[in-house]
Amino acid sequence: MIINKKYLYLFFVLFISSMVLNFPFPHGNPLGQTASSILNIPIKTSNGLHYVGITALLLLIVSLFFLVKALKKYKARVTLIAIAVAIFAPLLLVDLFQKTFATGIYAISYEREESVCNFEMVNGKTLHGLCELTLQNNSEDQVGFSIDFYEEYLFEDNLPMVYLMNNSAPYVVSLNGKEKKRLKLETTIAVSNMSILIQSGESRFVNIIIRSGDKTRRL
Repeated sequence: MIINKKYLYLFFVLFISSMVLNFPFPHGNPLGQTASSILNIPIKTSNGLHYVGITALLLLIVSLFFLVKALKKYKARVTLIAIAVAIFAPLLLVDLFQKTFATGIYAISYEREESVCNFEMVNGKTLHGLCELTLQNNSEDQVGFSIDFYEEYLFEDNLPMVYLMNNSAPYVVSLNGKEKKRLKLETTIAVSNMSILIQSGESRFVNIIIRSGDKTRRL
């Protein structure tokens, strides 16, 4: 089945290098907010083309080339398996690590796709913000940390709403061992302090920063 071990070794080196560059830990988006991706590798972010992501993609493509050259049979089948591993293995490894060895804020997982922030004008002078975030402590020990918000804009016409939640930041949170919790974080913002007047709005897939001591994670 294997006709060239040298090419196979090159495949493993390049394949693992590609995965390391795009490994989603300790930060949720190690290469920045994704605007465009190929095979789950960001090639364009909110700041434009991402050359680290492009490098990771090129390494993956070249590694697959060497994989095909190294095999005598089942080339298509093995290549598809390798692509699936490149897409899904990093997330599975992060999940496994958090549920076994991780401690402190490194054991905290964030369901970003379930997050939502709503903003409503209260009396013409005050904007009320409410964010609902789902986080889980995967370790056995209690973990305390603080939460801040940040935004990365994919489009120029995006209204900067979520950062307004930092008016009351940092939000101090504590999760017991193995606890999963839907947090509700609230703040009020005086309209006079806003550079852009926002009457109401909603934002999903909210970006947060969690901190504990000198440890920081962007999720």
